[in-house]
Amino acid sequence: MGLDHVIFSNLIQNEEYGRKVIPFLKEEYFSHHSDRVIFDLIDSYMKEYNAFPSKEALMIDLSNKDGINEQTFKECKDVISSFTYDPDTKLDWLVDKTEEFCQEKAVYNAIMKSIEIIDGKDNKTSKGGIPQILTDALGVSFDSHIGHDFLDDAESRYDFYHAKELRVPFDLHYMNEITQGGLPKKTLNIILAGTGVGKSLAMCHMAAANLSAGYNVLYITMEMAEERIAERIDANLLDVTVDDLKLLPRESYNKKIERLRSKAKGKLKIKEYPTASAGSANFRHLINELKIKKNFIPDIIYIDYLNICMSSRIRNGANVNSYTLVKAIAEELRGLAVENNVPIISATQTTRGGYSNSDVGLEDTSESFGLPATADFMFALITSEELEDMGQIMVKQLKNRYSDPGINRRFVVGVDRSRMRLYDVEDSAQDIMDGPVMDKSRFVEREEEMFGKPKFDNSKFEGFK
Repeated sequence: MGLDHVIFSNLIQNEEYGRKVIPFLKEEYFSHHSDRVIFDLIDSYMKEYNAFPSKEALMIDLSNKDGINEQTFKECKDVISSFTYDPDTKLDWLVDKTEEFCQEKAVYNAIMKSIEIIDGKDNKTSKGGIPQILTDALGVSFDSHIGHDFLDDAESRYDFYHAKELRVPFDLHYMNEITQGGLPKKTLNIILAGTGVGKSLAMCHMAAANLSAGYNVLYITMEMAEERIAERIDANLLDVTVDDLKLLPRESYNKKIERLRSKAKGKLKIKEYPTASAGSANFRHLINELKIKKNFIPDIIYIDYLNICMSSRIRNGANVNSYTLVKAIAEELRGLAVENNVPIISATQTTRGGYSNSDVGLEDTSESFGLPATADFMFALITSEELEDMGQIMVKQLKNRYSDPGINRRFVVGVDRSRMRLYDVEDSAQDIMDGPVMDKSRFVEREEEMFGKPKFDNSKFEGFK
């Protein structure tokens, strides 16, 4: 008796085994048509009655099944009649063998599908989808974890509380303070700022710091060219202003790069996509390509920036509002972070009012409030003439799942825009109160002076209480 028939025999006669493995079995794992018919009968019975059929029930359902010829009926009948059950067979052995069976069949099917794609027999999938097909097949496994028992799993929960979570640290003291040591994996982290305030500068600085600390960094840009991002990171790591990079002799530049190469233990990959033409599916494909072709697995991913990504679930031109679209993009990117076990850092713009607001809040997020609802960590970058004169930029916590956002809600860091660099400032500079630190800009007031205050017609609401 083959392993596929052993699986059938135990499905209908060993309920403990059956309930462990039935969620992972698929009709496509069985090679013969008759075996697929039998599995379909067992699976349909289980879904309808939440129990496994007996041999007699299988025979009856087989007799009533439409669309099978006499030869298939005879083969199915012979297989069902041959079912035997040995109660002494170890359950763990059965489950392990069934898992191996599923894994082997999944890989075989993936290889055959890949061949069809290469030969042009499958027009629905491009050749670029082959790595993901193989990855999915290699990832087949039985997940035996079915939930956390509050009382029985108390010991493991205690260990979790005291385990040190792997994080990607910042090189800025207060950023590490508010995140308890850096960004955890499987998270989406958002920078909120107005145009020209420093979103890309901050991400380039963080990417440079990660590279110097030995992490593999993937930087995806849809706003600037790859070379412009690399230029900013060059200025940061080589300690040369962006303007002076253009004047640096080739020999001096090469020497600086060699020194950097000898010190930097990580790798940095920068990939450019046209604006609004790529989303999580494209990024997933890129990650697989880098893994296969360059043996590069990122520890952290930067996406510059979220609002100009494309949703992989909502097609371009679909009649959806910005709330739905941006929330979908945020959910897809967070899913990508979980799938690849990395933190993702991206950015978003403020609204028009937020651009001139010196005390930015979550309500100043442009296009969709679904973004802060999805993000794990969100902070704003705020600037003003006073801060610019001091060479500083303010960071304000907006949402924080890692720590209490009320602690160090606002702080300042130094900024060297010519070298695209952020740095810690003296503690004496952190004399920031919890209330609004600066007066609101007169942006709205100026509009009212020019165009008058908006009129509100109360008569429309007469009779309402």
